Amino acid sequence: MPDLGTLEKFLAGAWVDPAVFALRPDYRALLVAADALAPGPSDDTSDALLLAAEAAAREALAGRPAEELPHVAAWREAYRAFGAKPQRTRNSLEALLRRTETGLPRVNRLTDLYNAVSVLHQVPLGGEDLTRYTSAPRLIRAAGTEPFDTVAGGEALIEHPDPGEVVWCDDDGVTCRRWNWRQGRRTQLREDTTTALFILDALGPMTTEALYATADDLVAQLTRLGPDIRAARRLITPGTSVADD
Repeated sequence: MPDLGTLEKFLAGAWVDPAVFALRPDYRALLVAADALAPGPSDDTSDALLLAAEAAAREALAGRPAEELPHVAAWREAYRAFGAKPQRTRNSLEALLRRTETGLPRVNRLTDLYNAVSVLHQVPLGGEDLTRYTSAPRLIRAAGTEPFDTVAGGEALIEHPDPGEVVWCDDDGVTCRRWNWRQGRRTQLREDTTTALFILDALGPMTTEALYATADDLVAQLTRLGPDIRAARRLITPGTSVADD
């Protein structure tokens, strides 16, 4: 069970390639590492939070398409900047918003929770099993040779990102493709995950204050599931070095 210092050390090693910031100088990544989580299957608590997120999304959309929301529109521009087609590979926030009318997915307690917070605050947010990382995370423009552990047609397979694609990865390969589109199998949250990494992505329309507020809500919701959690956080902005806070 990692102590707070171990979580902080893990986050201190995270970095974002300057080539990514060159695409979007307004990009900020807020990383939250949390331990002593209370995992499990979807339950009434996570369902209630998802229902609240669905209601908030319907109010925010009010009959307009998700891509007209300012933060979603900014992420579409970011995808185009590295050659992705946002109408084919939508960022995680847009993908969730498009599902709110028929119902957000129910996966497990931790995944349900961060999906709900993502929709409520309109920010792309991913959750990973921290214990399955082989190094600190980094956001880079891919060479195209990095392995990505995924499933297609019900079969497990290894894919590779496109050269220049923006990906999160560690020493063993890609953990999330196209910035915040699809997470890999290796580090996905499970019903027995007790130590997790959450990545919150922000572009220009979202203020840093709003980004921190999203992280505050995330930690508050995690604490409602298990009051003994420990959490560390780190904001990465242009010019942030590996050792900076």
